[in-house]
Amino acid sequence: MKKKLKKYSKLLISAAITILVIILYYIKEFYLASAVLIIYVAWNVYLDINRQLYNEKVDTLTTKIKANINDNISNMLYPLALIDNEGNILWANKRLKEELNLLDLKEQNILSIGRNLDLQKLLKCDKDLRQRVKIKDTFYSIYATNISNENNPYIKQKYIVYFNEVSNLRDLYSIRESIMLIEVDNLSEALEVTDEANRPMLAAEVEKSINSYSKKLKAMIIKYDYNKYCLSVQDKYINDEINCKFSILDEISNIDRGNKLEVTLSIGIGRGGDNSQENYNNAMTARELALGRGGDQVVIKNNEKISFFGGNTRELEKRTRVRARVISQALRELIFESSNILIMGHKNPDMDSFGASVGLWSAIRQLGKSCNIIIDNDINAIDYYMNKLKGDSKYDNLLISSSEAEKAINDKTLLIIVDVHNKGYVNNLNIVEKINRKIIIDHHRRSPDIIEGALLNYIEVYASSTSEMVTELIQYMLQKPRISKVEAEGLLGGIFMDTKGFQFKSGVRTFDAAAFLRSLGADTIEVKKMFTDSLEDYLLISDTIKSAEVNDNLAIAICPSEVDNTVIVARAADELLGISGIDVCFVLCEINNAITISGRSTGEVNVQVILEELGGGGHMNMAGAKVNGTMDEAVYMLKEAIKKHLEVKE
Repeated sequence: MKKKLKKYSKLLISAAITILVIILYYIKEFYLASAVLIIYVAWNVYLDINRQLYNEKVDTLTTKIKANINDNISNMLYPLALIDNEGNILWANKRLKEELNLLDLKEQNILSIGRNLDLQKLLKCDKDLRQRVKIKDTFYSIYATNISNENNPYIKQKYIVYFNEVSNLRDLYSIRESIMLIEVDNLSEALEVTDEANRPMLAAEVEKSINSYSKKLKAMIIKYDYNKYCLSVQDKYINDEINCKFSILDEISNIDRGNKLEVTLSIGIGRGGDNSQENYNNAMTARELALGRGGDQVVIKNNEKISFFGGNTRELEKRTRVRARVISQALRELIFESSNILIMGHKNPDMDSFGASVGLWSAIRQLGKSCNIIIDNDINAIDYYMNKLKGDSKYDNLLISSSEAEKAINDKTLLIIVDVHNKGYVNNLNIVEKINRKIIIDHHRRSPDIIEGALLNYIEVYASSTSEMVTELIQYMLQKPRISKVEAEGLLGGIFMDTKGFQFKSGVRTFDAAAFLRSLGADTIEVKKMFTDSLEDYLLISDTIKSAEVNDNLAIAICPSEVDNTVIVARAADELLGISGIDVCFVLCEINNAITISGRSTGEVNVQVILEELGGGGHMNMAGAKVNGTMDEAVYMLKEAIKKHLEVKE
């Protein structure tokens, strides 16, 4: 307002003097008019010179102030950086350049400095979302503020990023208590096969080793069952154990007190919670995962992050059928309480998945309930058996598609998921999430990405196949099972496929199940026909084997571009493993713009752990995965996973 009044007053004075000079010239007072004009011009020149001198002084002072501010910011205690909304570093103060050795800021991005930094979280400019990041050997708490005045989304925003060093606080976190739950997997079994005189010595040696381990960790230990222990241990000692890959696993397995069976541990560790209760819950989940994956391993659950260590021991067959009998009775009750039952397997169903489904369908129909198996288009691996079923009108209403199944869902629908428990591999996740009442029957090592909310989880990693598990369940569900010859052949085909002709994971219960199916009329010749190859497929398998690159008894082969189904990939892997000098093999194939990987092992190397690195899973001897990208990228990722696993094993 003052500036406007000043401007108007200058205009009025100029107008008045102009009018005065005109009047003086009009009345012919030329000397007086010229004197007034000269004085007015001189006065304005004087004012302009003073204004210019004043502005120069202000500019000089402002420049000095800015220079001092910039110098203070550049040399201040905390490292600072100026970034845009893509994370590109536009400027960094002297402290940050020195600590991070940023000689050239061109094309530098904030994510290249802090690799675990979440840029989107950083750009929210919320101090409550500070991120703790390790850069070189120093820990920083990092947050940002927005200094842009522009709200235009097309203009890049500017942010100041603050790096507050918190390395001294790291020690405070390291003394937080974590919970460790230890369970001796097979103490009862080991004692049973040990001479009676040596049994007390074996039990005492195991307990002594666990107590010594707790002392090493300076932990509080409580034994709450004959084979179960709970430890409260400072978090920093967990880091030490991670570095030495939990040597307690080897120490326990090396105990020799005349025991013919190697003793193993399953350890679940909970850390990262806000309190002991959260850590205990994390430890419980971790231990269940360790047991569900076959034992002899450590699982660490740090809130949402899960890590695995060990797991290289073969699964031990449990000869007791108590659990199978209990599960069968619970399954029977749930079937009677349901209006209709749907059975679902995994994507690209194989004979184990489909054979088990058909066996369950038959048992459920004998209980008088409506039941269907959900199958979609990809049936290459079960084509021969499907054709046999289509030849019998009894199976006309056996199969329905996913779209038909969705129409049949109601509040009392029961979904039985067979041969899979991983969300990423189930045939139709949408249907799984829509149905509240579901049961899982599977024999794969338990994955962290398990389908949640199941009424029954029957995951038995010691079983050779899901078909073996279903064969046992049927015998308890029905007093006199009326399983037809073709249904028995489907179940026997599932067992035959997953054991590779009874070569792998074939225990006493496996042969008991096979004997029961054989007594029902299952023809072994018909089962063998399910897995025969056409001449065209056999030639493709031969070409795949020719491409194998073999190093240190490990083979990696790539299928020809003509291969378009997973059956040939699996068959090629089986054939490769049968070649002398190959103990581990992986076969890769590009199918539907993704790379499918099939892994096989004689047992020295755990292919499941390797392919879990690529998002897959399976068993110690047989596993698979599917990755996106090019073939070269997939081979590189596979080799890195192999290298990492072999280094850990060493």
